[in-house]
Amino acid sequence: MSNYVTTNPATGKTEREFEALADSEISTLIDRTAAAFAKWRLVAPTERAAALRRAADLYEKRADELAEVITTEMGKPIKESRGEVQLAADIYRWYADHGPALLETETLDPQGAEESIVQRRPIGPLIGVMPWNYPYYQVARFAAPNLLAGNTIILKHAAICGASSALMAEILHDAGVPDDAYINAYASNDQIATLLEDPTIQGVSLTGSERAGAAVAEVASRNLKKSVLELGGSDPFILLDSGDMARTAKIAASARLSNTGQACNSPKRFIVLEHLYDDFVAQLVAEFEKATVGDPSDPAVKVGPLSSVKARDDVLEQIQTAVKQGARLRTGGNTIGSEGAYLQPTVLTDITPEMDAYSEEIFGPVGMVYKVANTDEAVTLANDVGFGLSGSVWSDDTSAAAEVADRLEVGMAYINEHGTTMPGLPFGGVKRSGYGRELGRWGLGEFINTRLRRTSAK
Repeated sequence: MSNYVTTNPATGKTEREFEALADSEISTLIDRTAAAFAKWRLVAPTERAAALRRAADLYEKRADELAEVITTEMGKPIKESRGEVQLAADIYRWYADHGPALLETETLDPQGAEESIVQRRPIGPLIGVMPWNYPYYQVARFAAPNLLAGNTIILKHAAICGASSALMAEILHDAGVPDDAYINAYASNDQIATLLEDPTIQGVSLTGSERAGAAVAEVASRNLKKSVLELGGSDPFILLDSGDMARTAKIAASARLSNTGQACNSPKRFIVLEHLYDDFVAQLVAEFEKATVGDPSDPAVKVGPLSSVKARDDVLEQIQTAVKQGARLRTGGNTIGSEGAYLQPTVLTDITPEMDAYSEEIFGPVGMVYKVANTDEAVTLANDVGFGLSGSVWSDDTSAAAEVADRLEVGMAYINEHGTTMPGLPFGGVKRSGYGRELGRWGLGEFINTRLRRTSAK
């Protein structure tokens, strides 16, 4: 039986299964991607860009179909699913528009030679290991720059994303990317390790848990392969002041409950100056309580089910442990209904460093609110976790907010917004949130041979 199964988290019913990759097929997979690289690397960047542009067009043309698939697979509210499809299209189009120029040869100061230039060349076949929470976006930000660069890809998606991963491969192939330049593989973790051990494979990019990242990075490093990791987060949302608390609380709740709270760069910890604390908590609770929870295929629903019953139960256990350890439950904290993976949006306060919730990531619709006396205390608390993906600072005084934002130990710092992702902006973290960058020119540079060529007179 395959481990790639679509179980609708809204109903708990299994809808599809997909044939798993056999161990005997691994060597064939390696031969296919190697042969494709030998040809794809020679295709002009402008032609590779044209394929990505056609892929963007197909994403938009098939948007309703694509959105419905991930809503069924992992429970994303349909309006957010449509937004994710458009974001994926935007990423493919950005690299089509800007990528060829970023690959052009750069002329340096000759420094004693007749000529010194830098060439940007692909490095070879790559593996992508992707998570379920943003099925299209996560793949696009890895696949688009690397296909544009001339690398080839073997893509292992999450086990619940069998249908969406097949659609992505179909779209890329229909757009003109050769079948073996992008291979969708229903592979196991052990099979990915075997692939990484083969000298043909030159690198791996993983978005997922710390455990998965550590396992992949260990195999990659042992085999001297480049790796890029985007792992978990426990992002701070620091509130310094607000001229409109109702609006601030609404934005905070919307950001936290987006994708049912299942986002690495979601604002999981709200850090609020004490004179604002009571007002913010009251209004945040009100926003959480009025968020519509239900069938993710209904456009009026804000919060859908979690990706699986197990995922829901894991978050529920974290909530219950926090309360047992002394945290205060302000709202939520219970499952909803007898079918599906639904959980009430939950707000916790009075969390202390001794509690598990203080240092761990809660991957669900749970907001934690902390009271601090001043900005120094806010920054100390914000940085006092192992994660360092992103963080935000909120204030009517943007200069003051910038000073605080510059002290955050994160890969992405925002002022009066949180978690913004756009094709031309770098995405990635520090500390236990991983290393390397995706998107923009930075994502294009991760798996590139930045090659020096010098010419001197005889």
